[in-house]
Amino acid sequence: MSRTRLARLLAEGAVSVDGVVASDPKAKVAEGAIVEVTVERAQDSHIGAEDIPLDVVFEDDELIVVNKPAGMVVHPAPGSPSGTLVNALMHHCGDDLSGVGGMKRPGIVHRIDKDTSGLLVVAKSDAAHHGLAAQFAKHTVERYYRALVYGVPDGNDPRLRGVKGASFEPGNVLKLTTQLARHKTDRQRQAVLFQGGRHAVTRARLVERYGTPPVLSQIECWLETGRTHQIRVHMAHAGHGLVGDPTYGGRRKLPRGALSEMAAAAVAGFGRQALHAAVLGFEHPLSGEMLRFEAPMSADFADLIAVLCN
Repeated sequence: MSRTRLARLLAEGAVSVDGVVASDPKAKVAEGAIVEVTVERAQDSHIGAEDIPLDVVFEDDELIVVNKPAGMVVHPAPGSPSGTLVNALMHHCGDDLSGVGGMKRPGIVHRIDKDTSGLLVVAKSDAAHHGLAAQFAKHTVERYYRALVYGVPDGNDPRLRGVKGASFEPGNVLKLTTQLARHKTDRQRQAVLFQGGRHAVTRARLVERYGTPPVLSQIECWLETGRTHQIRVHMAHAGHGLVGDPTYGGRRKLPRGALSEMAAAAVAGFGRQALHAAVLGFEHPLSGEMLRFEAPMSADFADLIAVLCN
């Protein structure tokens, strides 16, 4: 169980030492003392179960890995009370949920944005939730994304080498190191800082260029940290915003003739940020087995790349 859950059980009088209820988490326990913890059966969640199709990549008694479609919110919120991934998981898992935090609900360990597609791991038990959360906190989880961005992030670009927080590693790998925090005036956005905020590191590698001259590129990104909108805001900071990104300026006018009319129209009409969580790797929190999953691009993203290649 998590420390938070145990602290709550202490406060509720569910812990006794040698038959006496203990409520002070700082109390010392002598060798040989018998500590009893009474854990009630998990309560039913207030979140409604909804029969929404899921692309399940892996599942066992402790966790489930899904390939989330673009357009689906991960967790219910005031603006999205239903139709979320959690609603779908409540229906899919049913009685298989042993309880996370004392409630029968999926344990959301990490999230991807509504309009980002790709892989997510979700805990079905307290033990799995705690173990997965520890791996994310230590930044040992493998996460690779594919993105379509404006321009070509290349180490030979003197402009990019002059961007604060940007550097290049062997293999022409772009490394972006900044702080991130909520924007002061627009609460829906994150902002790059160099003092305050939370430490954030993104790496990106060029995969393919598109256009004559090249005006777009497909990149592979991987995360050392996992902050809100991290890839989107970092690439925008580097001057290579994601195609279709409505928040960080993903609607640019391309030079006439750089792409075919069909390709230019496909780029202009792409209705979301071109970002896909393609690879997810982690250690199973109970068995210790190393797990690694890959998910192909969603159909709309794959179609866009196909048009650019023609």
